[in-house]
This record gives sequence, C-alpha cells and structure tokens, in this order.
Amino acid sequence: MLRKSYVIIVFLTCISPIVIFAQKYHIYQQEIDNGLDVIVIENSTVPLVTIEIDVRNGSYTEPPEYDGLSHLYEHMFFKANESIPDQERYLERTRELGMVWNGTTSEERVNYFFTISKDSLDQGFAFMKAAIMTPLFLQEELERERPVVAAEFDRAESNPYFILDRAVSQKLWYRYFSRKNVIGDRQIILTAGQEKMRTIQKRYYIPNNSALLVAGDVEHEAIFQLAEATFGDWERGGDPSVLYPVPEHPSLGQSDTVIVEQPVNVVTLQMGLHGPSISKDRNATYAADVLIFILRQKNSHFQKQLVESGLSVYADLGYYTLDHTGPITIFLQTTADKFEEAIKVLFSGIDQLTDPDYITDEQIEYAKTQLEIGEMYAQESPSQFVSTLGFWWAVSGSLDYYLNYVDNLKKVTREDLNNYVRKYIQNQPYVMGILLSPDDGKTLSF
Repeated sequence: MLRKSYVIIVFLTCISPIVIFAQKYHIYQQEIDNGLDVIVIENSTVPLVTIEIDVRNGSYTEPPEYDGLSHLYEHMFFKANESIPDQERYLERTRELGMVWNGTTSEERVNYFFTISKDSLDQGFAFMKAAIMTPLFLQEELERERPVVAAEFDRAESNPYFILDRAVSQKLWYRYFSRKNVIGDRQIILTAGQEKMRTIQKRYYIPNNSALLVAGDVEHEAIFQLAEATFGDWERGGDPSVLYPVPEHPSLGQSDTVIVEQPVNVVTLQMGLHGPSISKDRNATYAADVLIFILRQKNSHFQKQLVESGLSVYADLGYYTLDHTGPITIFLQTTADKFEEAIKVLFSGIDQLTDPDYITDEQIEYAKTQLEIGEMYAQESPSQFVSTLGFWWAVSGSLDYYLNYVDNLKKVTREDLNNYVRKYIQNQPYVMGILLSPDDGKTLSF
C-alpha cells in the first residue's frame, strides 16, 4: 500500500472521499504556506505523542558520487545544530525530554522520529525544528561519524546473504546501481565532506519535499496551528523532482546469472526482476500484494510443490513497492543434491501461475480479507503507524494510495493477477544469483 492526499478537512463545503477516509481513520492533513504537509493521527489511548519528519530523499536521489550519503546525512541529523552545540548535549536533551528516538534511510524515504509525553509537545516541536532546519555538520562530528556508517557496511559484508543480494542488485540495476544502493559506497562515505551534506540539505531538506507527522494524544487543529507557528519560517525550495530528475532505469535486455561462493551449508537462489512502479502501474501493485499473500500460504501450489514436497526448505516470491521500479524477488533455499530438480519445479510453477486451477477463487478472497485485517492491526500502535503512513506518503506522492488501499485490494480479480504475472514475471528477463559453498560449486553446473 502507498500514500497520497492533499485536501483533508480544510473546506467544509468540499467534502471529498479523502476527507471521509481521513475522519474514519482519524487522519487529518493540511499543507501550510511553505508547502510542508502536516499529517495528524489522533489516538488518545495513552498520553504520548510521536513526532516524525519524512523527507523524499534516499538512495534514489544519489548519483555515484553521492552513493550512501543520504544515510550519512541521517546520522548527522542527531548531532549539533544551531540550538544544540554538540552530540553530547543532543543526547542529554533527548534524556531530559524522555525521548524514544531513531531515524531510517531507504530507497525513497528518509525519516526521523521520536516519542514523548504529550506535556512535552511544544518542546518536542522546537527540538525537531532545530534538528531538521539548522544542522551544523561540524567537521569533527562528521569525521567521527563516517567510520560509524562505514562500519555498518563492514558488518553487512560479513553476511553471505548480503553479498548475494548485492551481487544480484548490481546486475539488476546495472545502469544506476547507486540509486538502489541504500548502504552506499565505502569510499564515498569515508571521503564525504560538509559541502556534500549542505548540498543534500539544500536540495531535499525543504518543506515542500517533506511531511510532518504527529500521532497520539493530540487534536489536529491545535497541531496545524503549532506546525505553522514552528515551521512556517522554513524556506521553500525548488521542486527536486524537476531540478534533479531521477533517471528511469532501462529494462533488462536479457537474463543473467551470478555465482557467489561463501562458507554456507545450503544452496540459496535469489532471482530479481523489474516490477511495477506506483505512478506508472498502480493497479499492478495491488495484484502483487494479493498474489504474494496467496503464494506464502502452506496450502498454495507454490509451497506444496517446493517446500511440502521436500525439494526446498524455503521458497518465497515478494515485491517491494516503490515509485521508481519496485523489485520482484524470488527466493529458494535447498541442498546441492536437490538444487537442479528444485529449479525445474520453480520455473514450472512460474509457468503455471496463470493456469485456471493454480489459484482458487477462495484463495483470492481469503488473501484480500487477511490483508485488510492486517491493515487494521497495523493502525493500533500510533508510534508504528505514523512511520508506515510516512513511508507511503513519500513513496506514492500523497496519502491517496494508503487511504484507498483496502478498497482497491478488494477490487483485485483473477484477471488482474494474471496480467501482473504475464507483464512482470513470466518470460521476463531476470538476474539469478546462486549462493553456495566452494565444495557445492564443484558438483553443480550452471
């Protein structure tokens, strides 16, 4: 599911479906004068408030010379700014406010969030304003933080599955790998200076490219007023999507295979394909979610053929919803003696996905019902739900996708599933990565 939404509760004379959905889910939105989207989720269960800033930034904005710097910038957010002289005082202030805080970087979203007592709301807004609007990027703090971020890369490289995923990704995104490489390039990270941090800030950390989300024991009108008073002097910038357009990745010309040898005990296959983009084929993203749910159930033909049969210990087909080509990933884990047969059955199963008896009508309806229930559960914790909502706001362009997600899931038909499979999976070029031990590599031929 994804997100988009402009007018929510602004004009009483113009009650749109989005307003109705917003009120149903206790979600309210208003854009202040400088373009900052303010989204409020009212939930008075406990006297806590989560404040989050989401920025449309991440690896998709990174040419090779900036590979990994969205992530480094995220780390620098928790350092000195014009109100706080250094990281030590920053951490001290978080303790004074009783904050639970963090930040994340992904392909198409960077977010910063913390949860505080509702009594500290004004102070929390002031804290967020200083951090998002006035970071100092002190050279000494930058020099300390670069090795910290690089160490994350080092830890990842110790995991054979990271090496497999990276090998597949480098071929899958052969033209613009840096645009999908969230963790980044070690050398780019270790040599990054203040100038590049300032460039990222100027381009992307602007109100008209950001959303302020507030969830918890609050009243939306009061939050709208506080947001205007606190962030109203944040200067609007040029539209990054126009000034710094993201290149469209070309399709795969042909299938490819990459072999990764590591000290592992099983053989793992990871297959990557180019999937749909939200803005170009939104309906396909709903079909993808329904199909994935069906194939992950033990009673599916997919699981029966590959796992229940004993050919593999794990099999999965997934899709990661993004606006700039979401990847489809197929996993299979087995042993060397069963690998060749498992591969044959996997490809046979892919060919059968559109057969009339491969998926039943009951499985389709059950999947849609369970996905709807999952969405209901996801909304129970404001501190977690706000991050989910922020992700879909960033990736889909607004709240529309998320607010209408369940209704659109219910519309998915067998024909939609078949169209998705034929367009993005069956007979489409792929990158196949195979992770195995050196000994198994000697016994298998590719």
